[in-house]
Amino acid sequence: MSKPSTQPLAILGGISAAQFLAEYWQKKPLLVRNALPEIVGMFEPDDIKELALDEDVTARLITQHGQNHEQWQVKNAPLSPKDFKKLPPYWTLLVQAVDHYSLELAELWKQFSFIPQWRRDDIMVSYAPQGGSVGQHFDFYDVFLLQGFGHRRWQLGQWCDESTEILPNQPLKLLAEMQVDFDEVLAPGDLLYVPPRLSHYGVAQDECLTFSFGFRMPNQAQLIDRVSDQFADQILTKTPINDDQRSMPQAIGEISQLELDRLKQQLLQAIENNAGFESAVMALISEAKYAEHIPEPEEIDNEALQSYADDGYGIALEPANRLLYRTLANDDTHTTPETRLEFWANGELFPVDTDSASLFKALADGEQFLLNELPKQTANLETTLELIVEALNSGILMLIEPDESE
Repeated sequence: MSKPSTQPLAILGGISAAQFLAEYWQKKPLLVRNALPEIVGMFEPDDIKELALDEDVTARLITQHGQNHEQWQVKNAPLSPKDFKKLPPYWTLLVQAVDHYSLELAELWKQFSFIPQWRRDDIMVSYAPQGGSVGQHFDFYDVFLLQGFGHRRWQLGQWCDESTEILPNQPLKLLAEMQVDFDEVLAPGDLLYVPPRLSHYGVAQDECLTFSFGFRMPNQAQLIDRVSDQFADQILTKTPINDDQRSMPQAIGEISQLELDRLKQQLLQAIENNAGFESAVMALISEAKYAEHIPEPEEIDNEALQSYADDGYGIALEPANRLLYRTLANDDTHTTPETRLEFWANGELFPVDTDSASLFKALADGEQFLLNELPKQTANLETTLELIVEALNSGILMLIEPDESE
């Protein structure tokens, strides 16, 4: 991640990215009025309800029942038109990864370029009529809540953790109580940053759409699982651990704390000194969360790519996919450059030669390029075109029609 800018950002209410990361990120909420006017009117409520009926979309319909609306029900996708008939007064529709279906919405990720791509989760859209809500709760991820249509009242409360009391016998993890110390209504264009573990409660004041730009971190169990897979394929890590510090046991049935500490230390040393850890992490964080959202690409070859170039098409990263890179020191000190880039996509290593690395780095960083301008971007056009064809056929990159790439 590059050094955060010290320039004031409108999306952050005039503070810099560096100040936000130092003072707010995972520490306290931030409310910004009219932070992102571009999102206002980008979608109408009917757009989201129609998208939720797509069989490939991940969505949830949440309804409240009972005399006091205290009993919640959740209907997971696939949803059908009949699910929206005879609904109770209070209900909410959550549609995940809407950025995978809208290039215009996906472009708004660039407003948060002070947070790296690999931390992105997706952009969820919440539709609700007046009174609709998903209850008092907390999450383990960072979220920027953008109001796109209508108004939603947000209350923020106490910090929570795994031991925080939740209501029993409910399909959602709802808080038993919330101590409110923030109470504001967001209008279209307003932003509210909510850090992980901070309790929050949003209620639609009228028919409204709220866009949740989520950022996640992998958990320790996921990392251990992936490292275990990497180590299972290596002869070195399948070799029994060294036991050359053996001393006389106090009793043959006991394993001492010293021995447990030595085992733990050798495991930690193996993780630190084995390149398999980095590979395991890169594989995990480069996987697409919703791989089923990646469109089945039409297989093309170099000739077809040239035809698209002649027609003015561009290329960009497929919104449902991830293309990540890391910087490696060059093992051969007699060659230049002294460092090289290693690319990962779809949970796998994606080999990119040195001549094409700068172009693919720019694509991973969110830039777009016209195909007919590629000769200006690479020293070895033929090799680069072959890599682009492979990336297009693998769903890593996508073609952009001329009017969209301008």
